[in-house]
Amino acid sequence: MSRIPHAAIGSLPLEPRPGRFARTGWWRSPVLAPLLLLALASIVLIVFGGDRWIADRIYAAEGGRWALRDSVFLTRVLHAGGKALSIVAWLAVAAMALLSRFDARWKPLLRPLLVLLLSVFAATMLVSMLKHATRMDCPWDASVYGGPHPYFSLLQARPTGIRPSGCFPAGQASAGYAWVALYFFFASVRPAWRRIGLAIGIGAGAILGIAQQLRGAHYLSHDLWTMAISWFVALAVHRLSIRRIPRAAAPIATGADRTG
Repeated sequence: MSRIPHAAIGSLPLEPRPGRFARTGWWRSPVLAPLLLLALASIVLIVFGGDRWIADRIYAAEGGRWALRDSVFLTRVLHAGGKALSIVAWLAVAAMALLSRFDARWKPLLRPLLVLLLSVFAATMLVSMLKHATRMDCPWDASVYGGPHPYFSLLQARPTGIRPSGCFPAGQASAGYAWVALYFFFASVRPAWRRIGLAIGIGAGAILGIAQQLRGAHYLSHDLWTMAISWFVALAVHRLSIRRIPRAAAPIATGADRTG
């Protein structure tokens, strides 16, 4: 493996520079653009009932019941297998970080690998804590879908006397979406690959999230918020990590690498 110059570690094409925001526009901002999209999608899904509209059609397509709730493929392969694969991937990154601590050829990767590990861990833990705090029901809990509880949305007060659930945001999908942190890892070590890293995280999260929606475990907005949380956690950890890098260390990348 070729040695990566220390000056390249932590570089990110989307880092703000004087006048950069005005030249690129808000849609290139890693903060404003995701926040706006999250707000618009939440209005459509939660306020105007998009969650119910999608869940209604999935429920009807499965014959007026959650026929796939106990599907072997969805429960064992995607649900259990997806979580296990995420854990194995995290341990593999940890092993690479340990190797980079002692092998001079890998040493420049140590910081980006540690940032990746922390980002994935922090995102999944935050989603898990929020699940317990919101106590939101799953679709299969709602009486409109054959469940024991009256339906209520995230913005409505929880009816009294109902045992708490933990379905918002989507915990299972966080095993995939947390890996959007690969965007920042590759932005630090090989900027041309950063979109591939982003696609891996979004793709893995979408697969796990759709599987849970088909089972009746989550509404679409649950997965949307998990993806947003994972992105902002990864962005925050990355920004905090590069504050310790001297500003004089200029990023080393080709012109193709720096294109948005």
